[in-house]
Amino acid sequence: MAEVILENICKTYGNNFRAIDQLNLSVEDGEFLILVGPSGCGKSTALRMIAGLEDITSGSLRIGGVDVVDMPPKDRDIAMVFQSYALYPHMTVSENIAFSMRLAGKPKAERKKRVDEIAKTLQLTSLLDSKPANLSGGQRQRVAMGRAMVREPAAFLMDEPLSNLDAKLRVQMRAEITSLQKQLGVTTIYVTHDQIEAMTMGDRVAVLKGGVLQQVDTPKRLYESPVNAFVAGFIGSPSMNLFEATLMGDELMSGSFAIRLQDAAFVRRPGLRSYAGRKIVFGIRPEDLYDSSLESGRKYQTIPAKVTSIEELGSEHIVHLNIDAVRVDSGDPDAVDDFGLASNAVARFEPVSAVHSGSEIRLAVDDAKFHFFDPETHLAI
Repeated sequence: MAEVILENICKTYGNNFRAIDQLNLSVEDGEFLILVGPSGCGKSTALRMIAGLEDITSGSLRIGGVDVVDMPPKDRDIAMVFQSYALYPHMTVSENIAFSMRLAGKPKAERKKRVDEIAKTLQLTSLLDSKPANLSGGQRQRVAMGRAMVREPAAFLMDEPLSNLDAKLRVQMRAEITSLQKQLGVTTIYVTHDQIEAMTMGDRVAVLKGGVLQQVDTPKRLYESPVNAFVAGFIGSPSMNLFEATLMGDELMSGSFAIRLQDAAFVRRPGLRSYAGRKIVFGIRPEDLYDSSLESGRKYQTIPAKVTSIEELGSEHIVHLNIDAVRVDSGDPDAVDDFGLASNAVARFEPVSAVHSGSEIRLAVDDAKFHFFDPETHLAI
């Protein structure tokens, strides 16, 4: 096991395109770190540089205290698990797992013992004589994991290993990989574009955009305290609602409604007062918007809204709304338009809500849960 330290890492291609710009990241010994971001943000490039599959233009990379910038991949003491599994189709499960040990000239008895141990851990014992073509996607992924584990590397690198699996199997494999990483205690860097994977698997999550590290923190802190509007919009599904408003005294004025901010909002964010009389961006997550008809026991402020469509998911309703406010783009190039032509907001309602498409409602807002951002820099206030 070892810590992985990246200092001022840059990757520039021949056309002067900078895929990674001054990346500084420290992955602790035994930590499970997730690299996440939209397509083209540089997360896979960063992983491939750590593996030695991409040259580093400038900067320092240390694994276990050793500078590996000029070291070939085979000498870096890392094991990589790919999206495609990369199994040898003519070999059995046992032969695939033992392949690196055979290349290293390990005795047959030692190879068998180690393969049996790993197969037991990964629940592959009954499949050791099978070929990859006869395995399910989840079983193939376990074999790929086993082939990485057999080397007992200083670090695991995983490049979107679950993206080829169906939704149900992905949920199962997320839990299995997380449990296995805790059991082994091996430093792991895991790349994904799926922020649900990021939030449920990692000890910490590093969010990239355009080759630049935006924020690295625990999933909880990323969710509760995003450093900018991009992170706020990227982390969470459905995305945080971001709107433009004007701060007049202690009121947010937007279109035809006003929301009075409590003193606590200014205590938590002393810089908020400096935006008096100016434009500001405020954000609120879908779960902090409510059907006011169900909130009689709580004194939330309300604003008018029109329901444009509803997704009934059983345990909750995803309600698409239109409110009199200007929607702000979070800057995520992969963002899917959750809202449609007639909508600019989305809320999570309890399934007992009786609202229906086309209805005019009063939308209850929990202003204690507001996030505030500078309208030009999009940095958190």
